[in-house]
Amino acid sequence: MNLSMTLSLPRHTSTVTCSRAVIGILLSVAGTTAECCEELAVIMTEACTNAVVHSAPDSEVDISVIVEDRQCVLEIGNRGDTVGVKITRQPDDPLRIGGRGLPLMATLADTVAFLPAAPGHVRLRVTKHLPVDPLPDR
Repeated sequence: MNLSMTLSLPRHTSTVTCSRAVIGILLSVAGTTAECCEELAVIMTEACTNAVVHSAPDSEVDISVIVEDRQCVLEIGNRGDTVGVKITRQPDDPLRIGGRGLPLMATLADTVAFLPAAPGHVRLRVTKHLPVDPLPDR
């Protein structure tokens, strides 16, 4: 099953909740496992939280979700900057408060990368294989 959805939501905390609900519904329709749905919900929550916290005031958070060939591709964009930001599976400073979102996403996803974007814009792409939830016996 192939699905896609594009959203442009305000830079507001409700965007995080809305995006999490949307990814849950789409993945449920696609028939993926509950564990994978939960992992992608966490990824979406972290990515949208970063976009809301770090984007320019009065801007929007752009979200694209594509499910195709048992793979989910998330793209989250906003007005902001990623100067000096590295994506690793471990936080730079384990004692620092904050800074754990990208490492968490990198751990849960197959790939996480910043895409080239226009100056003053950020675009994050996350990919994850979607295991199929077996149908119950009838």
